[in-house]
This record gives sequence, C-alpha cells and structure tokens, in this order.
Amino acid sequence: MNAPNRNVRCDDARRTCIAATMREDVRAMSRYSVPDAEGFIKLDAMENPYALPRELATELAAVLAGVQINRYPDGDARAVKDALRAALNLPAGVSLLLGNGSDELIQILTSAVAKPGATVLAPEPSFVMYPRSARVAGVRFTGIALRDDFSLDAGAMVDAIARERPALVWLAYPNNPTGNLFDAAGVERIVRAAPGLVAMDEAYYAYADATFLPRVLEFPNLVVVRTVSKIGMAGLRLGYAAGHPDWIAELDKLRPPYNVNSVTQAALPVLLAHAGVFAQQAKEIRAERTRLAATLAKLPRVRVFPAQANFVLARVPDANGWFAALRDAKILVKNLDGAHPLLENCLRITVGTPAENEALIDVLERR
Repeated sequence: MNAPNRNVRCDDARRTCIAATMREDVRAMSRYSVPDAEGFIKLDAMENPYALPRELATELAAVLAGVQINRYPDGDARAVKDALRAALNLPAGVSLLLGNGSDELIQILTSAVAKPGATVLAPEPSFVMYPRSARVAGVRFTGIALRDDFSLDAGAMVDAIARERPALVWLAYPNNPTGNLFDAAGVERIVRAAPGLVAMDEAYYAYADATFLPRVLEFPNLVVVRTVSKIGMAGLRLGYAAGHPDWIAELDKLRPPYNVNSVTQAALPVLLAHAGVFAQQAKEIRAERTRLAATLAKLPRVRVFPAQANFVLARVPDANGWFAALRDAKILVKNLDGAHPLLENCLRITVGTPAENEALIDVLERR
C-alpha cells in the first residue's frame, strides 16, 4: 500500500536533486537528436553512400581480427598520424591533434579558450556544434549573419571581431548547412583581423575546390580541423586538427587519454593506404551532386544554392510538407526550416547513390 507513495517521494527527491545540482543552462538544452534511420534511404547526415570495395573490406577484416581489444590503444595514435601525413602530404612542421570525430576537437578548442569573459564567434547559419560547445564551456557565443545568398559578410565579421575581441573564431570551409565555399580573400581578412585562434573547419574538403591546409603555417593564429567521416569512414569517428606545434601542444593538454580507439587506429592506416578509392568515390559524388542540383532546380518554385560539399541546399515551397512526404516514402533528409531565419523552407539533401537520388526525385516530382 505504501509503495506508490515511496515512489512519488523518490521521484520528487530526484527532481529536486537534479534541479539543485545541474547547471540551469544545461537543463534548458535539448540533446543532439539523431533519427532512427533503419529501413530508410539516408540522405540526412552527409555520409559517403558507397561501401568499401570487397577486396578492401577483406583486407581490413584481416587486420581488425588481430586487434588486441583487451589492451588500451596507443595513447598517441602514432600509426594514424603517420598515415595521415602520408595521405595528406602535410607541410613540414605541421603537428596533428586527433579526436573522437571533429566534434571532440570542437569541444577541446572551445574549452581551451574558455576564460571568464571570453567570446566565440562564427557566421550564422553554420555548424550547430559551435554555439552548443560554447554554451557547454560557459562562454558567450556571437553569431554574425551571412548574406541572403549565404555568402560571407567579411566586413560584418571584421567589425564584430573589433568589437568582441573573440578568443576563437570558427569558419566552416565549405559551410554547413549551406554547402557553399566562402570567398578566400574574405576568409584571409578575418584570419588576419582575429586577435585569437581561428579554426578552419574543413570537414567537406574532399568535395571542395579550395583548402587552407597547405597554408596553415602562414598565419600565426590558424588551425585547420577536419574529419574522415565525410569521405567514407564515418563509423570510425576520427577527426584531426593540423597546426603549428605550439598550438597543438597546448590543445593536446585537454585531449582525453586513449580517445582514439584501437579499432580506429588499426583501420585508418589500411584505409588511407587506399586513398585512391575514396578519391574516386568523392569524384563520383561531386558529379552526382551536379546532376542532383540541376534536377532539383527544374522543380517549380525550388531554388538550389551553389554547393561544394557532399550535399545540396534547396529552398522549396513547403519544407515541412516535402520533408513529411519524403519521410513517408522512407527517405530521410534534413529539414532546416526554423533553424535560422535565413533557412526558411530549406531542405539539406545529402548526395546519395544515383539510385537513391532517383528515388528522392521521383517523390518530389509527384508533389
């Protein structure tokens, strides 16, 4: 008879404890939600849609079978760093910091500059993890609106830098979720104006016509952040930051021990030794991006924005309705309506295989 009352008292005590213990701003946040994609054509997460060739998968399986999962991985992940250096032809003198995806690196960089009164600054709309990580680190985030065509307003950014004196500036190059590549001259202007660290997020470098990685040592305050997720290795969760050894040495102090697991450390050298496979897949995705964008642009009242990523951004007559129709057809895309005023009625569509893209177009052409 008394058990229900005890449960109520326990629930009340738990809620009281949470309210008294947890930060109010954290309690007010929503978790980063990932939809269940089982049974769906997945065009919402900017993944490479192509599986490994059979021969490469067999080679990888043989290597992974020998991983000693009862032991901790190499704390410095030296084999991964060596493989990255060879695959990327890094400039001499560049150091690497590895993370559990680029998300962990965003957290590390933000935490490293989180002094009292510090500000993180970035264009908006851009990657949601920039303001989210600033909020978690307890620092102020300032967003500077892109122009209506999603181009970078370098003048407004420089003015904000002079006003805010940010400890960290994020520039996604190409930008997510808009897909466009900012003007390089404007980017340089921002880097030179910034008093603190500038992090160039090049997650989509494989699909773009430009990169700052070869120039990372040209500026005293620049670090380039990348991931292998978008090129076909999302499941391995490996991000890397490239910069001057002085920057990397400081940032490495915040890296958790053993943050790159043994399976990832064994797999990356094997996969990066076959970089040509992923380069060919990227080439096919770029070609399919062009075809998909052109087909979408022919639909009535649809505007497709220029993209140099592995996705396209389209403004449609009714983003919520189109998203629901695609979901009902077992196709997932990203509905950005409501995420930012500039993204009204916008859908972000990851470039899939030709068959996946045809399935998407078939649904949209029947609307």
